[in-house]
Order: sequence, then structure tokens, then C-alpha cells
Amino acid sequence: MNPLRRLRARISASVRAKLLALVLAPLFIGVPALLALVWTWGNDTYERLLRAKVQADLVIAHEYFDRVQQGVGRDLQALAGSSRLAADFPAGTPQAMTELLASMSVRYGLDFLHLLDTRGRPMASARGRLGALPERTRWPAVAAAVSGAAHTSIEVFNPDELEAIDPVLRRRAHIKLVPTPAARPDDRASEERGLMIHAAAPIYDHSGGFIGVLEGGILLNRNLGMVDRINAIVYRDGSLPLGSRGTATLFLNDTRVATNVHLFEGVRALGTRVSDAVRTQVLDTGQVWLDTAFVVNDFYVSGYEPFFDGKRNRVGMLYVGFLETPFREAKAAVMGGLFAIFVAISIIGSLVSLRWARSIFRPIERINAVIQRVERGDAAARVGPLTSRDELGRLAQEFDHLLDTLASKREELQRWADELDRKVAARTAELAEANAILRKAQEHLVMSEKLAAVGELTAGVAHEINNPVAVIQGNLDVLTDILGEAAAPVREEIRLIHQQTDRIRLIVTKLLQFARPGEFAGYTERVNVATLIADSLVLARHTFDKRGIEVHRHDAATLDVEINRSELQQVLINLIVNAVQAMGEGGQLTLSSEDWCEGDERIGVCLRVADTGAGIREADLQHIFDPFFTTKKGHGTGLGLSISQTLVQRYGGRITVDSTPGRGTTFCIWLRSTPEYDESPNAPGFRARWFRPAE
Repeated sequence: MNPLRRLRARISASVRAKLLALVLAPLFIGVPALLALVWTWGNDTYERLLRAKVQADLVIAHEYFDRVQQGVGRDLQALAGSSRLAADFPAGTPQAMTELLASMSVRYGLDFLHLLDTRGRPMASARGRLGALPERTRWPAVAAAVSGAAHTSIEVFNPDELEAIDPVLRRRAHIKLVPTPAARPDDRASEERGLMIHAAAPIYDHSGGFIGVLEGGILLNRNLGMVDRINAIVYRDGSLPLGSRGTATLFLNDTRVATNVHLFEGVRALGTRVSDAVRTQVLDTGQVWLDTAFVVNDFYVSGYEPFFDGKRNRVGMLYVGFLETPFREAKAAVMGGLFAIFVAISIIGSLVSLRWARSIFRPIERINAVIQRVERGDAAARVGPLTSRDELGRLAQEFDHLLDTLASKREELQRWADELDRKVAARTAELAEANAILRKAQEHLVMSEKLAAVGELTAGVAHEINNPVAVIQGNLDVLTDILGEAAAPVREEIRLIHQQTDRIRLIVTKLLQFARPGEFAGYTERVNVATLIADSLVLARHTFDKRGIEVHRHDAATLDVEINRSELQQVLINLIVNAVQAMGEGGQLTLSSEDWCEGDERIGVCLRVADTGAGIREADLQHIFDPFFTTKKGHGTGLGLSISQTLVQRYGGRITVDSTPGRGTTFCIWLRSTPEYDESPNAPGFRARWFRPAE
């Protein structure tokens, strides 16, 4: 037995152990539970505080980065509005324009500065030579300036664009990619694109006429001064306690192109890439990341947000974060001290509780010892006098008195109880058996009397009707022979009389089928169930057209069945009429057919009649095929489903039903392709219903 089971067994068998558990439970269960709550709440508060801190840091970095972009735009707008530029352009010489642009570029710290005409075509550049610059109006900033509005955005310039502007920019933009764990796979060896703050502003002459566009920008790749300024603003001296340090990074897509995160001393982590989880959340879905993340070589409380180019495409990320390790170590130290205090309190409380509970244990142990001796057969065992005068002392005295009484009564009481149990069990079994026999006999008698009376009455009526019908048909044939050609004027009337007498004969045959169904299997033929359904719908259409019932058909059966067509049609029409009556006004009637298969063998066809009516109660489902059972009080005889079941069973088939009250009913007619006849004389399903095997 393992230690836990031994402990449980000891507690269950010992009052002392239970009392100890009761006394110590608040300390050994409550204190750990309290510690767990403190740990959980502390961790949750710790995480929320760190996320709130990095979220605030990210807001500050975002505002500063926006001001940098706006500052570039304002500087370019101020340059475009300078009086010297308006005076010298476009009449100035290329050399003069180049010198002017170069001085402006140096003054405002721009990495490139172009002068464009009113259609956005390059006219002059701060670096002097004009390369084969691609179409400038494809950039949103230039397109806006050509339209008369200054605009600033972040754009990604490809290597050829950078080369055309200035080969120095292409070399600055080139960053070798460093393999990074957990990053999304990338086949590239380096990042050669440039992340640029791109701005353009229109130029107007002194009369207010639009004369050109001034375009410029600052390359963010390797712009370490900018990320250092962001870091200095967000994480000023003393803003991060416990020795933590802050970091800031600009990403082009998922690659660090400007960062103060270090791979190792003196080497910044340019070219390392962010983890796939961060890239998915920030760049793929556009959400802000506020959580702990592994950054290059340690865990940082990190905030990432995407930034967009002029066409609102996510092209990079802004990151700020601070080292988590000092905070985590401080939290662990505080929690450890708190846990140590709780443990000390628990130990002291346990010692005090055990000393106080000892006065209760001793009397209980004596009582327990007596109980154990009695269990071993020592009927004379008693607690005896105790020094304790409290409730436990009085309990011991009463316990001794109770043992004396029980010893004298136990044997006699046990004997009486055993005898009573035997008698009750025997009488209960006899009563249950008698009730079951009586109930079955009563049901059998009532139904036998009903069916016998109906059978005799039906056979007698059929016999009495057949005699005059035979006389009518015989005399009608004699009349036709005697009259010969003289009967021509009334030949149609004679035909109608023949037809009606045949109808009477058919009705009589149906009555006899009910009285003696085993003797009237009828003529069988190969029947196509789809055609039969169509014919039955024609005959029953008047019942559902006037009720506004919608009819659906699904003919999937591929087999024909051998059966008496009129009998099967009778069964189908009976089920259709019952379904229509169950739906009242409005509903959906579905007639479907499919092959009946058992394993790989095709047995026959299954016809389904489904309605959306009120359904059948579960208590009525086991009786619906019983003769004379009906839920339509005052309407119907209760024989329709009974006769239908008998007709189908005659050919080796069956009818099943599935119903849900309030949702509708589905009847399934299972017909064998080759019938298996039931030749035994049998009133409609009587023996199968009333003589069920015991379950």
C-alpha cells in the first residue's frame, strides 16, 4: 500500500487522526491555498504592471517617432517655402541648384534631396549627378506634392532605387542577416532594401504659382542615433529600477535595421530577426504585441507595433522593451520571503494546536480501544471511570450503559430481522409474479374477445353480402345473353352494374383479409416504388392540397419489390393520410425511397413517410400498431396501422416508426425484393403483440 493510502486508512480508522486533521487542516491546507492565491495574484499583478509599463513606453516611442517623421516633413516644407529657392528655381543654373540643395541637405540632416519639376521629373540633386531615377510620382509623397499638398510617409526603397539616388545609401542599407532562433525561415543572406522617411512638398514662386516639388528623405537603416534618442527619451536615467536596461529597435519587415540591442559587447544586433510568433501577430494580423519575448540573447518585456507605408501596407515595426531578469529576481525574492514567513507561522501554529488538542485525544483513545475489543469479541469490554468531567466523560459513561443494553438485545433483534427479511422478500416476489400474470391474462382476454367478435361478424357479413352479389352478377349475365343486341341502349348501365358489383366483391375480400389475413395473400407483381408513390400522391392529393401542405420526394431506390400492388398502395395512402392529419394546417410531407442493404447484400427497398406534425408521445409509440388503439378520440377505428403492419409482414417486411414530440414522425416500410410469405393464420399481429418474450 502506498503512503497516501496508508494515511487515508489511518485517518478513517482513528478519531485521533481525524481530530488532528481537523485541527491542522486550516494550517496545512489553508496556508498552502493562501500561498497559491498570493502567488497567482502576485504573478498576475506583476504581469499586468510590466505590460502597462511597456505599453506606456511604446506610446512614448510612437509619439517621438511620429514627431521625427513630422519634423522631416516640416523641414522639407520650410525648405520648399524659402524665398531663395523660389527666386532661383527654375531659372537658376544646375550648378547653383546643386549647391543650394547640398547646403540645405547638410543643414537639415537629410540623406538625399531632389528638385523636381511640376510633373515630378528630377531637375537637380544635392549630390550633383542625376542618375536614372525611376518614376517619382509612384511614391505617395511625390504624388501628393504634385497635386499641391505636402506629404510625409515611411517607404521601403529597393536596392536599385537607392543606387540611383546615391550609391552610399545602398551601401548603408545593406545589412547581413544573422541566423536567429525561432524566426520564420528566410532564404536571403542579407537585407538590401532601405527603410526611408520620405517627404515631398510643393514649391511656389512669389506670385503663388506652382513651379516644382522638393523631395527628400532620411534612411533609417543603421540610423543608430535615432534609436539611441528613442531609448534615451523612453528610458531616462532612473526610470528602470533594479538594474534593468531599456532597448529600442526599428524593423524593416522582421529584420532589425536600427537597434541598440547588442549581440555581444560593442556589437549591435543588426540583421537579427524577430520571432515568428511576434511577426505573425504584429505584421501578419496588425496587432500590438505586449508581452515577454526572447530578444536576441535574453528575455525582455517587449512592446511591438507595426508601422505603415504611404499605401497603408505594414512594412516594419517599432520596438521598445526592457530587461526582465532584474524584475523577475526581485519578485522571486519577495515571494520567497513571504513564503518563509507563512511557513514559520504554520509551524508555530501547529505546535500550539497539537498541545491544546492532547486533552481531547486521551479520552477518545480509551473509547476507541474499547470499541476495538468489542469488535474482537470481548463483550465485557468497558471504558470505566474517567477523570474527565466534561462532555467526553459523560459520553464514556453512556457508552458503557449502551454496551450493556446492546449486548442483551443484539442476538434477539438480529434473529427477528433475518426472519422478517426472508418473509418480505418471498411475499414481494410472489405478489410481483401474480400481478404480471394477471395483467397479461386480462390484456389477452380483452383483445381476444374483441378480435374474435370482429372476425365472426366480418366473416358473416362477407358471406351474406357475397350471396346476393353472386345472384346479381349471374342474373345480369343471363339478362345480357337473353337481350343480345337489344341490350345495346343500356350496355353502359350494365357495365356500371358489373363494375359496382366487382367493387362490392373487392370490399368483401378486404373484410375477409382482416378476419383471416393468412388466407388472402393476393396476386403479386413486380412493383416500381417510385411509380407507386406517384400514383398514391394522385389519390391522396385532395387531403393535403386543401391544408396547404408542401410535398417533397426523394427517389433513390434502384430495386423493384414483388407484392400485391393494391395492398401496398393501401398501406402507403394510409400513412400519407395519417401524416396529413398529424400536421393540421400547413407543414412538410416527405416521401423517399432507398435500397435496403445489410452488409454488401441488397435485401429490398425502404419507403419513408415523414411529416413535421405534432409527433407521437413516447408512451404511445409501443401501442400504435395494436388493434383498436387510436389517439384520435371520436375519429377512426384504430385498425389502420394494425392492418398495414399485417399486410407488410405477410410478405416478410415490417414497418418501423421514429417520432419526436413537437418535431414530427417518420414511418419506414421495409419491403423485400423477393417476398418471404407468412402463411400462418393470424389476426393482425395478435400473437406478436400480446405474447412477447420475457425481457
